Amino acid sequence: MEKLVGACMFGQSGGPTSVINSSAAGVFLEAMKHDCITEIYGAAHGIRGILDEEFYDMRKEDVEELKLLKNTPSSALGSVRYKLKSADVDDTDYKRLLEVFKKYNIRYFFYNGGNDSMDTCNKVSKYLQKSGYECRVMGVPKTIDNDLDITDHCPGYGSAAKYVATTMMELKLDANVYDIPMITVVEVMGRHAGWLTAASALASYKGLGPDLIYLPEIPFDTDKFLSDVEKTMAKTGGKCMVAVSEGISDAEGTLIAEKLGTNLAKDSFGHAQLGGVGAMLSNLCKDKFGCKTRAIEFSLMQRCGAHLASKVDVEEAFRAGATAVKYAVKGTTDKMVYFKRVMKDGKYSCKMGIMDVAKAANTEKKVPLSWIINDGTMLSKEYVDYAMPLIQGDCKAPLEDGLPRFAKLKKVFAEKK
Repeated sequence: MEKLVGACMFGQSGGPTSVINSSAAGVFLEAMKHDCITEIYGAAHGIRGILDEEFYDMRKEDVEELKLLKNTPSSALGSVRYKLKSADVDDTDYKRLLEVFKKYNIRYFFYNGGNDSMDTCNKVSKYLQKSGYECRVMGVPKTIDNDLDITDHCPGYGSAAKYVATTMMELKLDANVYDIPMITVVEVMGRHAGWLTAASALASYKGLGPDLIYLPEIPFDTDKFLSDVEKTMAKTGGKCMVAVSEGISDAEGTLIAEKLGTNLAKDSFGHAQLGGVGAMLSNLCKDKFGCKTRAIEFSLMQRCGAHLASKVDVEEAFRAGATAVKYAVKGTTDKMVYFKRVMKDGKYSCKMGIMDVAKAANTEKKVPLSWIINDGTMLSKEYVDYAMPLIQGDCKAPLEDGLPRFAKLKKVFAEKK
């Protein structure tokens, strides 16, 4: 196959993770190895940066700083939540993208994100094909929600799960120091899929985790919840720790956060901006039991806690970025990198393959109902066996004056053409 010569564009989209920049490093460092890739661009704030013709010249960066991206949390290039309309409805953005791609001879496009980002990747890929413009488009997976379909797991999940489990263990020790009744409600991210909240079960299986875990996969009933708490306190002498997904809903599909609170704001994709359900449930417990209660929301900390990053996660995220480039250079397009779990003699390893990006767009893989036990309040050993290999190893940024030395990019904008 004749080599496709041209520039590559990389963008980050959606909620950041502690290892999303490791995938960026994988893309940039691998791209530098191939002479068919003439320029390497990093879009400022994802697809929005391409539309605005604002992207960075990554060849102007120091290679050592790019390597430091492996252990730098958040989205180094800036992220975005921007929904492309269907080209059949409004092709304005697509025409602009094609204009920019032609102007800078962009022949390789890598987009790093979750469900909605893969939808963007899929739409761009299909439009470029329809327009007859040769450009190899590859999705690089990312999401702490772990809900992309087909792939065994997603980059970002292992580190976030490790953060949740570790912090739960620490909270459990702290919550039990006083000899008075106390209920602690910890809110964890998770809209429709409870993979991240499920990670608190890793702490429970170590004897230092929540007594009750509630995922959005199971309809939530406030009366049952209060009964569960009461039964737990009777067994433990007045202590109860609860882990709850922010996206829990009742049997009719109404978010508990909306049911107990007020109307929630919506983002550009129409998703309710969640948060606060932990405090609401904590107040319910206080009114019901009259004891000390505490609500804790992990919020952004669970997705940017690179100090607890899993080595497995960091290395797999890097490989995902590099793998996308390798496949693209060989002629692959319209695909997303996916992970396949391999267990041999009890040891875990991960193989990477490619799948149609359309199959990852707007799909959600949920926690198997068979893994949710104890009347919807705990996770089974099957979940523990699934998650444990993903949180292994320690991989942190080097220290400078006792603090992490994260990547410091110059972010030199590419010259306008």
